[in-house]
Amino acid sequence: MSRPWNLIEASATDDGGRLELFSRTPEWSICIRGKELMNSRAHASEDGMARLAVARLAAASERHVLVGGLGMGFTLRAALGVLGPTDRVTVAELLPAIVAWNRGPLADLAGRPLEDPRTTLRVEDVGRVMRDGVGAFDAILLDVDNGPDGLVVPSNDLLYGPAGLATARRALRPGGVLAVWSAHPSDPFTRRLNRAGFRAEVRTMRGAPGNKGPTHTVWFAT
Repeated sequence: MSRPWNLIEASATDDGGRLELFSRTPEWSICIRGKELMNSRAHASEDGMARLAVARLAAASERHVLVGGLGMGFTLRAALGVLGPTDRVTVAELLPAIVAWNRGPLADLAGRPLEDPRTTLRVEDVGRVMRDGVGAFDAILLDVDNGPDGLVVPSNDLLYGPAGLATARRALRPGGVLAVWSAHPSDPFTRRLNRAGFRAEVRTMRGAPGNKGPTHTVWFAT
């Protein structure tokens, strides 16, 4: 018999949804409208996305990476782990409750990455951060929702459509990398990336350590 989940905190979203934080020691889960957005046992693919995106960047000082979606902090921590001491990371998170939980009950899961001096937090939509930052980023890591075709929040569709991809391309410096995490594969999204002027590479990664867990899809677009 599986152990029951305990509801730790809940928060209403602006669009009328309900964001919930659950725990069954040592596991954590964040759900919205009853659908799981993330689980602390399955972040290997997010870690891999961050490491491989940074590995594609040219060696330089003061590189600037944008992480779209704070989640439980794992993508941010993985990026910080492979960046240098003079590099910077901006993380954009739309939901204040996610930020509060990362500073509270979830803080130690990823080693408190919000406290790293290289981290800048912006509590706003990542699309707006990209629009405000033309030519500002060497890499953009999008770990928003369940991916381009697995949307839990319908408004996120704008991020993965032609206009959102054009915004991402303008926000990247020459030679920059757009990395996109998804719970599911999507041939239409690959084609959208190519039409937007990117050269897309598609990788599959397992969600849990040891090449276990669900299979996720990550796009690396240059």
